[in-house]
Amino acid sequence: MPASDSSTHRSLTLSNGLHVSLCSAPRLKRCAAALRVAAGSHDVPEQWPGLAHFLEHLFFLGTERFPADENLMTYVQRHGGQLNASTRERTTDFFFELPAAVFGEGLERLCEMLAHPRLSMADQLREREVLHAEFIAWSRDAASRNQLKRLQPISPLHPLRWFHAGNRFSLPVPRPAFQQALQDFYRQFYQAGQMTLSLAGPQSLDVLQALAETYGGYFAKGRRIDQRKPPTLMDKSAGQRTEDAPGQLHLMFACEDLPQRHEQAAAFLCTWMNNAQPGGLVATLRDQGLIESLKAEILYEFDGQVLLSVEAVLTDVLATEEAPSTVGARSPAKTSDVRTQISDLLFNWLTFFKVHYRQLLNEYALLEQRRLAVDGALALARHYSGETTIEPGLAEQAIRAVDALLETLTPQTLLQPSPEIAERPLLSIDWRLPEPNPFLRPRPQTEILSSSLPSFTFSEVLPANGEATAYLRWTLAAPQPKLALMLNDSLKSLTADAGQAGVALSFSTYGNFWQLKVSGLAEPIPAVLEEALRLLVQPDAQTLSRYGQPSQDPVPIPIRQLLKTLPDHFLNSINGAEARDLRSVWANARWIGFGTGLDGVAQRELTHTLRLLPGVPVEKPSHPPILAPGKRWQRETSEASEDAVLVFYPSPSTLIEDEAVWRLFAHLVQAPFYQRLRVELQLGYAVFNSFRQIAGQSGLLFGVQSPSATAEQLVDHIESFMETLPDLIENADLPAQIAALQNQLDPANLDSSQAADMLWQAHLAGHSAHYLERLQHSFAHLQPEDLQRAASRVALTQTTVFCLSNRASPSGSGPAVN
Repeated sequence: MPASDSSTHRSLTLSNGLHVSLCSAPRLKRCAAALRVAAGSHDVPEQWPGLAHFLEHLFFLGTERFPADENLMTYVQRHGGQLNASTRERTTDFFFELPAAVFGEGLERLCEMLAHPRLSMADQLREREVLHAEFIAWSRDAASRNQLKRLQPISPLHPLRWFHAGNRFSLPVPRPAFQQALQDFYRQFYQAGQMTLSLAGPQSLDVLQALAETYGGYFAKGRRIDQRKPPTLMDKSAGQRTEDAPGQLHLMFACEDLPQRHEQAAAFLCTWMNNAQPGGLVATLRDQGLIESLKAEILYEFDGQVLLSVEAVLTDVLATEEAPSTVGARSPAKTSDVRTQISDLLFNWLTFFKVHYRQLLNEYALLEQRRLAVDGALALARHYSGETTIEPGLAEQAIRAVDALLETLTPQTLLQPSPEIAERPLLSIDWRLPEPNPFLRPRPQTEILSSSLPSFTFSEVLPANGEATAYLRWTLAAPQPKLALMLNDSLKSLTADAGQAGVALSFSTYGNFWQLKVSGLAEPIPAVLEEALRLLVQPDAQTLSRYGQPSQDPVPIPIRQLLKTLPDHFLNSINGAEARDLRSVWANARWIGFGTGLDGVAQRELTHTLRLLPGVPVEKPSHPPILAPGKRWQRETSEASEDAVLVFYPSPSTLIEDEAVWRLFAHLVQAPFYQRLRVELQLGYAVFNSFRQIAGQSGLLFGVQSPSATAEQLVDHIESFMETLPDLIENADLPAQIAALQNQLDPANLDSSQAADMLWQAHLAGHSAHYLERLQHSFAHLQPEDLQRAASRVALTQTTVFCLSNRASPSGSGPAVN
């Protein structure tokens, strides 16, 4: 029985009670499914914290029909897709993306694993240890501990104050009472009436509906049940005020009794509160020298309750107890005064916004429309699984929710009101609404003279279908991390505006290289690139003043920090003298560029934009590094208590034939490696491997973070696993595996950004425009004996092995890089 229908969207409810949302977008290359269950960690019986998260993990361990080697995770990995799941306070989400040709088989596995989970005692005991490892990492994470402290003023009766992580002690698997609770929770919530299945892909709505009806019918018939209502967020028994960390300000608003659509209202408010254009909250606080950054986000929302967090990072000079005067309405002398002034300005801006926000409704509808027009299949499926409206923008009901939300944002609804924060006379601030995003609108056409740049290669491999990607890379005489950090900070506002217009902008550094990438909707790319180059070449005085300031980003967990710094360590970049003269650094930099997906007009516009490029053009990229055989171990200094390692096996050359072999190795070992180290050995929760390219050099990358094993032990386990590579080759169905890999890397199945990244790395490795065809040809001509020879060299470590860890090498010879 359809609830709504259009040419691109359809909503219906199946006979078993399953809510279905369909999105047909012919521009998509892939298909995605997102299944939301209206149940989360706050719906669990109080005596079994962590049960909902535990159940989410158990689903992925296979079913009777689809055991471990054929379950959803293995299937998605085999076909080059992506998948994940998330347990929130009141919802649990499962989602994956696959090529269209194999999407049905993936959807069948998703529905099968939720409708007929195995839930064996052995699986539960093993997976509980994985959750316990996650709990240990969570409990040691400073950001998680700080957030728990900030939630202390919430009523102790509210589940936000409770423990939900789950560990070895809260999940007594062998106890009959726990098993009964697990089964009861599953039967109550994992039935059709409690679920929403969302599908997005290039197929017609009728095809998508047929898939939903076929596999959505697996679920037990049911009806939507009311989830337990939470108590009020605040009461008189709430905890005491907690102090902010040095250099930070956290304000949390506890909002109650909001009307329906408060989720959309909160998203609308955060969009404009975080906007960094002149005249807004962020820009004014920065201009007065009070903050480095500000972030407003929703931490929790359910049944009329919203917990809104506003986090500000103070400027370095104000992070100390004494601070100089600042320009503006007030002149703070101490950190407490600074926090009071920021709070005053926040409430003053809210008063202004409350009066004028309706002028932004049309702009917000344009932003939402653009986002949905460029989102990939997975993002679209997740968007519509939230039971949101199809039309972009805010309907009248959501506008009323905005009014109600703004009325509640007062000093009295702060979780920990400060005596200094009170109702005050309006400050004399020239607040302004953001200007319309220029990248949402076409630029005026101007006559552009035809020209060419040998240093910039326009690839015609991908069709000019409205999506494009452009890369610029500069080679410096020596790394300049302080300048790079400053420049990256200067691009934040532009990155946000470009993202709203469907263009992803990133400025990255690795080794002696600076790289700028713009990708997404083709039409705005030349304008975004032009503004980015202007900001990079001639930063304003405020940007230049931030030279040498440390990064304000939170310290990532060890394995993510290793991934971030892997290219620097692998390229063995040597830090030279830091330069403050940006002009001289640009003048001596050598640059190359690459673009794909651009039609003739866009190519001419981009070439015209490149007149702003600093540095010396070169026609060919530098070759990837020559690799010495043997094992090389480097250390990334870390204060974390857990050990983490990355082990990188570079391919022996940049020949396409070697790349094909290494891609097949990565494809074959992905599922067995995860099964061995995470499931069987239970070494940690962060276990992965992938094919990786660094500046044109291909390789096989393994990563593990463990709360129990040392870095040396982890490397030993990885090397022991690699000794089984010849056996994996021997036992594999090579024709089927090669065919699956060829299908993965077919440009027809890759989204534009993925395909562009492959072509860019091929360009850096010196390959021709026929790279993709030659790679497919190499796959088709792989011979078992050649694979065995290559696998034996890797298994016997007769090749290069690069290890990066947050611990020193066993011999102590590995250099530490801060």
